[in-house]
Amino acid sequence: MEIDLSKLTPDVRKLNDMREVLADQDLYFMYRKIKQENGLNHNITVIPAKMIGNEFIKTAGHAHMGPQQEIYTVLEGEAIFLMQKTNGENVEDVYAVKARNGESAIIPSFYGHVTINPSATQDLKTGDWSSETTKSDYSLFKKLSGACYYYLESGPASGEAQWIKNPNYKNIPELRFEEPLKSVPENLDFLKQN
Repeated sequence: MEIDLSKLTPDVRKLNDMREVLADQDLYFMYRKIKQENGLNHNITVIPAKMIGNEFIKTAGHAHMGPQQEIYTVLEGEAIFLMQKTNGENVEDVYAVKARNGESAIIPSFYGHVTINPSATQDLKTGDWSSETTKSDYSLFKKLSGACYYYLESGPASGEAQWIKNPNYKNIPELRFEEPLKSVPENLDFLKQN
């Protein structure tokens, strides 16, 4: 007997529904204060090649609690740095920087950011420099279930990925793309400005 499932409404189990029965998996690894120099901290983050459902793995996302900037450099793999400037739940600006080995992105003052590994087959390793006085705030990303855009796999047939707006935010501008820096600036004192 053939049953046409397209006319039925299924019960759907989401990842959150299954947390209690899944093995806890490491998502990514942060190595803090590997080097401290001239009032700056150097950190390394390793984001394995994984998918979480149909979403490319990413960092939790945070904003800085002050005007400090941060610079990220791709050490291995490829990254997408998604940056957003918000006023509460309203997004004033959002853009992404795609970077490869040796390329960098500066996180501007008062922007929140997420790092995405856009590969399901290659690990991503980034290094970042930030002021030792930088404080991170994760609360907006937790409250609104991530950044204002999600980066999702479209499906095996298309082989493409797509950007989807997070419906928990208001007034999300269209995503634009900026070019990465080809090298790290020699003088990083701008990262310490308060």
